[in-house]
Amino acid sequence: MQKNKAFHYGRFLEDFELGDNYAHALRKTITESDNNIFSLLTMNHHPLHLDFDFAKKSQHDQVLVVGTLVFSIVVGLTVADVSGKAIANLGYEVVEHKAPVFIGDTLHAVTKVLSIKPSTKKPDRGVVYVETKAFNQDEIEVLSFKRKVLIPKRP
Repeated sequence: MQKNKAFHYGRFLEDFELGDNYAHALRKTITESDNNIFSLLTMNHHPLHLDFDFAKKSQHDQVLVVGTLVFSIVVGLTVADVSGKAIANLGYEVVEHKAPVFIGDTLHAVTKVLSIKPSTKKPDRGVVYVETKAFNQDEIEVLSFKRKVLIPKRP
């Protein structure tokens, strides 16, 4: 009988290096269903996100994907490399929507390690501070944000 190998997801604090860049392997194409479901779940019923006729008459000439959906998806793209072993996400800051995202756009992301600080109170963990930038299929930057993640040290 073959034993299952342990599934390795995320990094321990010691695995992060200052200045490292992670080009996240996952990509996501935003579908109409993604945008509709997220809009309905979050009670964002703005017609720019749901009404093709209304959106056609807007400055973008098409439905605009909800910005918080873009943010949520991009955070998700980073989990395997950044917060897969996290104790907690401590905070997000400087969230900037750089360009609009439309149905059919495919997003990918890159994250840079800005700092690593071992905890002074609990020696089994520390805080990693990172900046993530997201791009569409045309390599246009659509989103950037920074976050602090509480990461355990290797047992």
